[in-house]
Amino acid sequence: MEAAQQWIEHLNLEPHPEGGFYRETYRASLTLPRSALPGYAGDRAASTAIYFLLAGDQFSAFHRLRSDEVWHFYAGSALVVHVIERDGRYTELLLGSDAASGEHFQGVVPAGCWFGLSLRHPNTYALVGCTVAPGFDFADFEMAQRDDLTARYPQHRAIIERLTLDTESTSS
Repeated sequence: MEAAQQWIEHLNLEPHPEGGFYRETYRASLTLPRSALPGYAGDRAASTAIYFLLAGDQFSAFHRLRSDEVWHFYAGSALVVHVIERDGRYTELLLGSDAASGEHFQGVVPAGCWFGLSLRHPNTYALVGCTVAPGFDFADFEMAQRDDLTARYPQHRAIIERLTLDTESTSS
């Protein structure tokens, strides 16, 4: 975990609400007007980019955005992007440098899909980047609620329970 801590310090990463560490590295000066973005609450930068790091037993909780996200692998061990597509299909994107193991340097999460991230191998770390277009805004970010997501996709209960932040059920 020493390498992960070095990256956190070197890149000035901060804790992210969904888990892990991040820092925004780019926000386009080009602004897209709300009138050109159906479903968005306001104007958006054309694109944004971040560094993102997971280490040890950390995970990025299931969430979704209104924009497409392109993930880029940089360093460390492989990262699994768990995706529940709009039609309920579950897929995995494997980000890493071992092509023989099915890993890729880039992967795309389409807008509106629920997704979370975990390390492929325990007690390692992964440093990745994420580019979002139209650019990221927390107004377009929705954190999954365990009970709601499980009710909608009961076939994926195990991964939903593993990658959500809820600590207790809200049903009675």
